[in-house]
Amino acid sequence: MVEPVSSLTSEVRPIEAGAHVTAVAFLGATPVLALGDGSVVVVGASDEKRIGVYEDGAILVAAQAGKRLVTGGGDGRVYAFDADGSYEELADEKGKWIDALIGRDDFSIAWSTGRQVRARDPKGVVKSFTAPSSVRGLAYAPKGYRLAIAHYNGATLWFPNAAAPAEVLEWKGAHLDAIFSPDGRFLVTSMQENALHGWRLADKRDMRMTGYPAKTRSLSWSSDGHWLATSGADACIVWPFKDKDGPMNKEPRECGVRQAQVSRVAFHPKVPVIAIGYDDGWILLCRLVDGAEILVRRPEQEGQDPVSALAWDAAGSRLLFGTTEGKAGLLRMPA
Repeated sequence: MVEPVSSLTSEVRPIEAGAHVTAVAFLGATPVLALGDGSVVVVGASDEKRIGVYEDGAILVAAQAGKRLVTGGGDGRVYAFDADGSYEELADEKGKWIDALIGRDDFSIAWSTGRQVRARDPKGVVKSFTAPSSVRGLAYAPKGYRLAIAHYNGATLWFPNAAAPAEVLEWKGAHLDAIFSPDGRFLVTSMQENALHGWRLADKRDMRMTGYPAKTRSLSWSSDGHWLATSGADACIVWPFKDKDGPMNKEPRECGVRQAQVSRVAFHPKVPVIAIGYDDGWILLCRLVDGAEILVRRPEQEGQDPVSALAWDAAGSRLLFGTTEGKAGLLRMPA
């Protein structure tokens, strides 16, 4: 395999996470990492601050909610962390695993344990919903206080503050992750069957996206909502969603083709560039327009060190990443 001519590896600041990196985020200008050993790392200008909270369990899921990082643990507790390392407990599910977690800019958050879903609004009011089966994925709609809940045989759209019954979108099979398009026209779920399924919400038209050799567990929209980048193959598979029919009868693009499986993807927040992490620890930046590639990370030792987390800051000037083997880094893009 030919290595990309351009490289940004010298612009990466190494971070020794020391445990599986569950998620990464930028709280304002501050990079933070949520780790599988139950701790959160706040990355300062020249050092890292480690906060151990889940002493009896791991951080299973984490999500950004405004300027806070929300985490869910194997002990059933949900915490919110600030950029200075302070935190507060938001919920305690009494030892039940937090299976899914989502947040949005106004600090609304939602989480699930088994079939039970909780939605907490910015004022701290919590509403509950019981799904038809165990919940694997959650997503907030871009407009309105509406939550998508992925479960077996489809997804449910729930308005926590409305008396109307939840709306069910049916499709046979186990649905895992869920994500709305930025304009709210489409809902897409990843599936146990190595495929994606989508619904055009205006008329509930089904959209089937298949051909993956593995499960797709990472999804990321372009800033204009025209493209959906996905993991689960030996390239980043990018589906077109600009037109009213979405990807139907259209071929996806491929970026960053390698002899390794893509494990994480993250679209740049302003331009059509995708950060692509692989299950051998490599990270590339790929420009969607022409497929040009820039190397961000090549592990010192070749082997199994899957990239488990990727996140851009709001300006797109820094990229934070982490791996399953406890390695992490912060890329600062050259001016």
